[in-house]
Amino acid sequence: MAGAEKRVRFKEDEQQVTSVHQLGPTAVYIAVLLVIMSGLLTQFLATRLPAALTMADLERSPNIFIAERAWTSLKTLNDIGPKPVGSQANEVMAHEFLLKELQSITSTKHPHQQLDIDEQTVSGVFNISLLDQSMTSMYRNVQNVVVRLAGKGAQSLLLNCHFDSVASSPGASDDGASCAVMLEVLRVLSRNSERNRHTITFLFNGAEETMLQAGHGFITQHAWAADVRAFLNLESSGSGGKEILFQAGPQHPWLIEAYARSIRHPYAHAFGEEIFQLGLIPSDTDFRMFRDYGEVPGMDFAHIANGYRYHTRYDSMDFLSLNVLQRTGDNILQLTRELANGDELAIADPTNLPVGQKVFFDFVGLFFVQYDIATSRIINFSLSTLATVVPLLMLLHNRKSHGYLNVLRECGFGLAATILGTVFSFISCTTIARQMDFLGNSMSWYTNTYLILGMYCCPALLAHCFVYLFLTAFYSNSKSDLTHGEMTQARLVGVNIFWAIITVSATLAGFRSAYICMVLLLCSLASSVANSLLGNGKTTRTWIYIHLLFQLPVLLWTTNFYNVLIELFVPITGRFGGTRNPEIFISLLAAAFTLLCCSYLIPFIAQLRSMMSFTAKLSAITVLTLLVACSTPLGFPYQDESTAASAPTPQRHYVTHTFRVFHDELGLYKGSDSGYFFQEMDRNTRRTIEQLVVPGAKLSSMRQMESCDNQLFCAAPFYSLWHQMRFNNYWLPGPEPVFDNMVTMSYQSTEELDAHTKRLRFVIDGSIQSSIIIGPKEGVKLIQWSIMDYVPQPVLFGGREVYFLSITHGLPGGPWPISIDLQFAQPKEVGELVDIVVTTKFWEYHHMHTSEFEQLLASFPSWAHVVPSVAVVSVFPL
Repeated sequence: MAGAEKRVRFKEDEQQVTSVHQLGPTAVYIAVLLVIMSGLLTQFLATRLPAALTMADLERSPNIFIAERAWTSLKTLNDIGPKPVGSQANEVMAHEFLLKELQSITSTKHPHQQLDIDEQTVSGVFNISLLDQSMTSMYRNVQNVVVRLAGKGAQSLLLNCHFDSVASSPGASDDGASCAVMLEVLRVLSRNSERNRHTITFLFNGAEETMLQAGHGFITQHAWAADVRAFLNLESSGSGGKEILFQAGPQHPWLIEAYARSIRHPYAHAFGEEIFQLGLIPSDTDFRMFRDYGEVPGMDFAHIANGYRYHTRYDSMDFLSLNVLQRTGDNILQLTRELANGDELAIADPTNLPVGQKVFFDFVGLFFVQYDIATSRIINFSLSTLATVVPLLMLLHNRKSHGYLNVLRECGFGLAATILGTVFSFISCTTIARQMDFLGNSMSWYTNTYLILGMYCCPALLAHCFVYLFLTAFYSNSKSDLTHGEMTQARLVGVNIFWAIITVSATLAGFRSAYICMVLLLCSLASSVANSLLGNGKTTRTWIYIHLLFQLPVLLWTTNFYNVLIELFVPITGRFGGTRNPEIFISLLAAAFTLLCCSYLIPFIAQLRSMMSFTAKLSAITVLTLLVACSTPLGFPYQDESTAASAPTPQRHYVTHTFRVFHDELGLYKGSDSGYFFQEMDRNTRRTIEQLVVPGAKLSSMRQMESCDNQLFCAAPFYSLWHQMRFNNYWLPGPEPVFDNMVTMSYQSTEELDAHTKRLRFVIDGSIQSSIIIGPKEGVKLIQWSIMDYVPQPVLFGGREVYFLSITHGLPGGPWPISIDLQFAQPKEVGELVDIVVTTKFWEYHHMHTSEFEQLLASFPSWAHVVPSVAVVSVFPL
């Protein structure tokens, strides 16, 4: 056809004829630069914190949050050191400090304010399930410090933090910083001349790390809990950074509306809530207790930055800043004022409040968006339709009927290329991931996360390129009269169809996080409309500039998600356990976000004059990154503070020096052994221990231990059901530990209730963390026990139904009786009824560490964070 432009195949041929619609190598560099700059900008915005205020700012603004005062409180909690429940540090030192601070606040409050302080010592029991495992949690004499700032009405807003920490961690971020923030919020509010409309209750709970026990004790037993109408829970699964709202409600949209009205620095995503509630994050918070046992709505906040330091010695003030406290304090103070003076808490019957879920998110911290589920369906369905139909109609406009088929064919090309590219990107990334793991280079990106870009993002992009090469070589229509520009626009419609399918499917499935894809469709639709209004559809370059302009917010949006999820999940792989390959998880994450970031840039591959040159460069980057990851120190997963002062990335280890004693049916000593019990926290744990800690020794997998054949839970020193069942555990024989106390379970009597039921009575003595495992033998069933008024679902282990009871002690207490009722069809003799395993767990009992144990602990490399403990396991067949 005269005057028509010639279609050119993408071949590296010196004789090829180029089209004015094709793009040179500069376009590639610009696109790559845009993606990188967007990622750097969103990373900067994610770490930008407000300047911390000091005492000098008080005169100018007496009613604002002062980070310096909160920092002083935090320093005292930090300097106490690790504060596990039951320790002197937690039950005496931290407790007394809080009371002293509260007395100081009381002495400086405004005369019109009323402050009531209560010390709660509480015992209780409840059943809790996580990851489909059921466990009974008992607590005895754990402590809460509760403060009530009286309002004009009795209805109360609850603020919660916990002052206990895990063993070996000072707990500066988890959760000392939250308690310091709450103290300062209380200090500021107590100095106001006018009372709030509603009462504000501040709960400083002393047993959260032991399965949320003190929170349960407050919400089920404290007299002030009945007045609570809403709560704010302050937590941490990292160390510093911005606090994210990751749970709200449930089914109480007015909470999100209050957040939108009051928060100065928004950081909240419904996507985070769905991730957490799917169980992808191995943690839980007091939100569960207040929601499930108090039926109170609330909001859950947590710091997630630098999760490497979570529950390690690095969770200290050395790695926090006043700016972190200032940002969190500003937000929580404003939100507290909003809720404590709003209308919602005044409603006598909470069931009269509006119900439903909200879609909510912030745009890289700049502004906050929230709307209800019905609106989200309208938005998602409308944008999915418009983003598909509008640009398609624009392409078909003024075309003769014979040109329609070419446009539709290129739309199908774009859709097929996106689908196939996605599939092959997942395949290529997971293939590399399996090979990295097979070669012993798992988690090489753990410290230097930018390696993920070369290891997995580049291969994912390469897969999309090769799909385009393949489809262009074999399925291009040489008779089409579409220019390269029109062809690319039609293929972008295919990308819109792909995201429209994802958005509609996610919406129909009930996932609120469909808004992530919705934003992509919105920006694509906006660029199409802008190009149409400006008449750019048939230009050679101008339409591309408009397209890229509207892709800038998309790149900010998607790279922000990439940065946040890498920051969240990479540290979590250090506590995933060793049974799951973290390479697979991270590779899929990288491939998914490569698609999310680049899907509207990939169709321009067809306009490159040198596509093969581009793919060659991507391949070279991938190969180089893999070589760096496999053969240089940059690919070593872990670092200590000497090589990474700002961000140590330790490997976690839990080591228990264990003594096991076995008894016969009469309770007499039968035998004993001892050794070291290792918990596999990540993919490299066993390799570290066998190569560096005990070279030459061979660890035995827990399930291969001889005791696994005939003992409950292998007679292993389990203190928590979930971690130790979910992870691999290892045993190394060793000398006996030293211990000067233990929990005892003394048999008292057997009462025959009827011909087929017996009641066994025991007395338990000892105020140390412990667990009791009860396993009825074949033909026997546990039908009742004195622990609770019902028997929970058993756990299956080794083909047996067993009942796991975890016991936590705060302040010391006296002996207490328990009984179990066992039912059987056939008569049972002594020793044929039940097996019982009692484990005593000593945390932070350093005087019990033998010289051999200390030598073992000293053998761990400097980049390892080791949590040592001593345990005594007593096994009884009855």
